Amino acid sequence: MKEIQNYDEAVKAIKTAILNSQFDAVRAVNEKQLMLYYGIGKYISLNSRYGYWGKGAIDAISERLDRELPGLKGYSARNLRYMRTFYEEWSFLEENFEIADTVEKKEIVKLESAGSKTETAIWNPLVPKQTDFPFKAFFSIGFSHHRTILAKVKDVKERIFYVIRCSEEKYSREELTRSIERDDYHHLGSLPNNFVKTLPVAEQAFRAINTFKDEYLLDYINVEELDVRDRADIDEKVIENSIVHNIKNFILTFGKDFAFIRNQYHLDAFGEDQYIDLLFFNRQLNCLVAVELKKGKFKTSYLGQLQGYLSVLDGFERKPHENPSIGLILCKDMNRSFVDYVIQDYSKPMGVATYKTSKDMSEELKNALPDVETLRKLLDSEDVTDLHD
Repeated sequence: MKEIQNYDEAVKAIKTAILNSQFDAVRAVNEKQLMLYYGIGKYISLNSRYGYWGKGAIDAISERLDRELPGLKGYSARNLRYMRTFYEEWSFLEENFEIADTVEKKEIVKLESAGSKTETAIWNPLVPKQTDFPFKAFFSIGFSHHRTILAKVKDVKERIFYVIRCSEEKYSREELTRSIERDDYHHLGSLPNNFVKTLPVAEQAFRAINTFKDEYLLDYINVEELDVRDRADIDEKVIENSIVHNIKNFILTFGKDFAFIRNQYHLDAFGEDQYIDLLFFNRQLNCLVAVELKKGKFKTSYLGQLQGYLSVLDGFERKPHENPSIGLILCKDMNRSFVDYVIQDYSKPMGVATYKTSKDMSEELKNALPDVETLRKLLDSEDVTDLHD
């Protein structure tokens, strides 16, 4: 058995090395491509913006490239203009680069701007200096992701946030777009919480703060006309059921490190039955995360209820290697100052966030979401348990 275990470790080590090597190779190719695009973008910018080229020059150059380099992809007139934008929006980075010591002068490809004395070195032989700018993340994402960020985000600090977020989460373009539309920059890490006071390790508290947002956009949930329903808990039930049936979307909203355990998770301690609305495990935080859904404005009683759940989770469910469980209340509205004040008196790590559903969305977005009848059928399905107060 020991020999087999050793083989398992060897396979794991070799597999990890292979995957890391493949990732590094892709990243290196991506870095060179971005450097090339930056250099070409600068060359085009210097010549087109200052009138050295005539009107239609970029289109003509693209057509010539297509004829002289058959099969060449990525150099359409539109992409050449994207390269120009890429350079112009990130031009301040130029001062943070220098020629690598191992590169000979003859290896440096320079483009002399027509009608000027300016020479533009394509970035291939350049390396970033030691700066605070996150170059590793910058070079790890593709050009199409950069285009999306530049098109949808105008503030430089906000752009850097999405570059890092995109790199860490390995977002597709669709996921990146959703992150920008959710306005993660302004919501991530700003929820009222007591993590610093209640989590024993400062690093764990910092990670928890930056894991949760103060508002979540659950735009795949349609709760229109709920005010005409009879059952008092209808809002919470529709939201919970829709989350369960759209769990992939919910996890993408929360973050990829979340693993869904189940809804209405049963706790049985000292003969008392309790039910957590949604229970997750977060790999980065290495802890259980209990989520309670509330249809209205925040009430202090919600914190007492959640603290009881967390006590039972830690006492009866948590594994020895796991960190203390964390709780999150998702409610429709809250007074932030009040929540910030009262939550500090609780001993279990908890945060409070708000959510928006289709009811808060524009008419255009509402029309693209499931209708009320679909959710009514979902609500009445037999495999979903009732909410417990």
